[in-house]
Amino acid sequence: MRPLSLTMVAFGPFAAKQVIDFEALGKNPLFLINGPTGAGKTTILDAICFALYGKTTGDEREGSQMRCDLADDSLLTEVSFKFELGEQHFHIRRVPEQPRAKKSGEGFTVQKSEAQLYKIEADGTEVPLVAAKVSDATAKIEEFTGLDVDQFRQVMVLPQGKFRELLMADSKAREKIFSQLFQTHIYRKIEDKLKQQASGIRKDVEAMRNRRDGIFQGAEIENEQALIDEQTLLQPELLAAEQLKSETEQQVLACNQKLDKALQQQADLNKLTQLKALSAELLSQQPHIDLQQQALQLAKRAQLLQPLQQSVNARQAEFTQAKSALVAKQQQEQQSAKALADSETNISQLPEIESQILAAQQQMKQRQDLIPQLTEIDRLVAKLAQKEQAMQHSEQQGKGLKQQAEALSEQKLAAQNQLDGLKAQAAPLLSLQQQLNDTKQHLSIYQQWQSLNNDIANNLTKLQQAKRNGAELSQHHQALKTENETLQFKWHTGQAAILAAKLNPGDACPVCGSLEHPNLASSQETPPSDEAREQAQQAENEAFNKLNQARNDYRLLQQSVSNLEQRANELQSQLADVAKSSFEELSAKFAQVSQQFNDAEKAQQNQAQVESQLINMQQQEQALTQQLDQVREHYTGLKEQMASDKGQLQQLKANLPDDIASADKLNQEIDRLKQSIEAEQSKLQNLRTEHANAQQNHAAIKEALKAAQQTQVTAEQLFEQAHAEFSTQLQESQFVDLAAYEAALLDSASQSQLELLIKDFEQRKISNQANIEQLDSQLTDIEQLDVDKLSQEKTEISAKANQVLDQWQKLRARVQQLAQTQHQLTELNTQAKQLESQYAVVGTLSDIANGQTGNKISLQRFVLSVLLDDVLLAASQRLQLMSKGRYRLLRKEERAKGNKASGLELEVEDAYTAKVRSIATLSGGESFMAALSMALGLSDVVQAYAGGIKLDTLFIDEGFGSLDQDSLELAIRTLMDLQSAGRMVGVISHVTEMKEQIGSRIDLKKTAMGSEVNIVLP
Repeated sequence: MRPLSLTMVAFGPFAAKQVIDFEALGKNPLFLINGPTGAGKTTILDAICFALYGKTTGDEREGSQMRCDLADDSLLTEVSFKFELGEQHFHIRRVPEQPRAKKSGEGFTVQKSEAQLYKIEADGTEVPLVAAKVSDATAKIEEFTGLDVDQFRQVMVLPQGKFRELLMADSKAREKIFSQLFQTHIYRKIEDKLKQQASGIRKDVEAMRNRRDGIFQGAEIENEQALIDEQTLLQPELLAAEQLKSETEQQVLACNQKLDKALQQQADLNKLTQLKALSAELLSQQPHIDLQQQALQLAKRAQLLQPLQQSVNARQAEFTQAKSALVAKQQQEQQSAKALADSETNISQLPEIESQILAAQQQMKQRQDLIPQLTEIDRLVAKLAQKEQAMQHSEQQGKGLKQQAEALSEQKLAAQNQLDGLKAQAAPLLSLQQQLNDTKQHLSIYQQWQSLNNDIANNLTKLQQAKRNGAELSQHHQALKTENETLQFKWHTGQAAILAAKLNPGDACPVCGSLEHPNLASSQETPPSDEAREQAQQAENEAFNKLNQARNDYRLLQQSVSNLEQRANELQSQLADVAKSSFEELSAKFAQVSQQFNDAEKAQQNQAQVESQLINMQQQEQALTQQLDQVREHYTGLKEQMASDKGQLQQLKANLPDDIASADKLNQEIDRLKQSIEAEQSKLQNLRTEHANAQQNHAAIKEALKAAQQTQVTAEQLFEQAHAEFSTQLQESQFVDLAAYEAALLDSASQSQLELLIKDFEQRKISNQANIEQLDSQLTDIEQLDVDKLSQEKTEISAKANQVLDQWQKLRARVQQLAQTQHQLTELNTQAKQLESQYAVVGTLSDIANGQTGNKISLQRFVLSVLLDDVLLAASQRLQLMSKGRYRLLRKEERAKGNKASGLELEVEDAYTAKVRSIATLSGGESFMAALSMALGLSDVVQAYAGGIKLDTLFIDEGFGSLDQDSLELAIRTLMDLQSAGRMVGVISHVTEMKEQIGSRIDLKKTAMGSEVNIVLP
């Protein structure tokens, strides 16, 4: 990342807009940021860090606290930063939360924090990447640079008083920084993936065990051997049960067959009885069937005469119809003759009707000539009515506008009073905001302080418990130690007794070499075995190790309590008198101030709304006045027009006849005359048409009367002829008279029904007799079976069979369950072996990759340790130069105590003492040189590995004042070498020699109106 330009407005000590063009300093500049104390040297670094991440380099002040008190209220505090990442250029702008002057009216409002990020194209156009959201802009910067704000502070900026942080960082912190810089997250992912896979296999194994236990529990057995034993026991029982089941099934089958035969025999006897009863019933119905047969034969004979009778009936109906038609035609002839006579009487009135029509037409023409004059009168009357209505509307409108103006005046007065109240309520907004921020900060510190006090109390309790545990462990160790010493003494005593037993008089003692043995050792006890001695020694050692671990834990707890108390005291000193208050009081105060601030802010927001309402009311008042003037002018004009129209109307009415008052009345009279003329004309035409129709109708009816008379004569002759033929045929038939013939008649449906009835009866009689003969032959000489006895036998055998079947089913179900269980266990055993094989590989790899074996170094930390060695090699070259060959940075390879992360801590090798010691033992100047060397070495290695993160810029804030003259010259030479290698280096320092040797400068001038920036080039 390389800066291109920085613009600050009302930021820190810079009241006005200040622009720093880094490109003006050269391509790879080494420049000095120079100026008096408080001029804003560190603020430049704060501005760069704030523009990128929204936080300052020291993180001691928030963006909302960076506004310059000297800045004009119209200026908005903001920072714009243009920078280069590889071949790409970017521009970011940030605005912190701050009070700003309202755009309209008086007072302030709160400007929310915002950020915009742009990509600068080759032609200079800026493409938006983030529109306003602060968090989105920060996330994009972290994505582009590969660094978060803490990592940026440590590798690209050495802040004032904090250059030792990167140097003194522990393994965990350094791992986080280096993994981001060198993009080694892939190794962490490998660790996590292996750990997840190993954990998954362990879970599968545990699930398999649970499943195995569930299978045993479901089968109600304890283990696989119990399963095998029970299978061996149940197999013979199942075979015996199957044999017994087969025998009982055969017995049930034989019994069922015998019972079915008895039931069929009983059913056949019952059926034979029913058939004989039916035969007797059919015999009793035979006479009735014979009568039906006779009736059917008579009906068929009568059916032969039926066409002749139908012909007689048809001719009779035709004769009757012809007589009725003749009577009707005679009546019509009489009516038509009368109508013709009436029509001839009416036709004589035609001349009189024509005269009436002519008189009405003349009267209608006279009335039509008056229409234009009356139309004008009606138009004037309607016009006067409209204007009268318009005058009333105008008068009402004027009254309404006047009332609106009076109400608006009252609203204006109320709004002005409300505005005055809102201004007074919003006045303390800034002071309330400061109170709110202070109270919020106190509340946060108070919570931390309370949390620390709780932690202290908990740790003190743990300390007391650790002390008691230590005492118990000490007693336990002492007891085991005494026991071990006693055991060892017994062993030595036993060994002495064994040696003494082997000594002969005159032999040299293998211990002291004496030839005399006045007091030989003896022992009645068996010496302890080597195994017992080793166990006792091991027990003592384990107790001693636990005691030492407990003592170390106790010391760590003591140190933790001390650190917590120190931090709690610091927080308490920050709280001062606030610490005397309770958390509830602070919360209540915060709620009160917050409510007051919200009320003031709401009042400020409402103030602009009320001001806008007042302006709208004034505009409405002017509009109402204009409308009222227009209404009054319109009313006067209407009044003058009405006077003119009334005079014209009176003149027109004077020229009208007395019986005509209006055009409507005239039109009604004309319509009446028109309707009368049309009615007389229609009457005239109707009379002429009726006379012609009457003549034609009378002639036609006379002809129809002659035809009807001829039709009657013909119909009478045909009827007499048909009747004679039917009478002849009836006398020749077997029927006595017409009544007998008609009684024998049946329709086709009745005949068919009788035929079916007779046929069905005959078939039933034949079928029933055949069934009787068949059953008689079947039941002859057959043994009678006892159904009740056989049913009882079936019930007993079925009950026994059900018991046998139930026992067999239970045995078979249990055997199948055991077989299924054995199959499931076999599958589980196979899967368990596979999981064991997998875990042997994956589990081992996971333990190694996650640092659970050996030196407890994870895969990522191992890779980072190699990279750190490269960084330290590059850093040591510069440190040896600046320290005149005395110091060299090394990676601490000794494993940290307990579970603390290790492998990335630093040590320093002192060539003067030939010893390696802690990095914390370096003096202030030596630490600065080491930190500078570390930062430069880190930059070199990151660039060399080309991991996508560009560390081609470094800012150093102070630190050079702690160096002696020689070290300072060596440090400056190192920075110049770095410049030659293509890096941009910015240095903040008060040291005079720095100003003399670094030609390019950013000079800051401190004035009463704020600081100013000036670039000085050699």
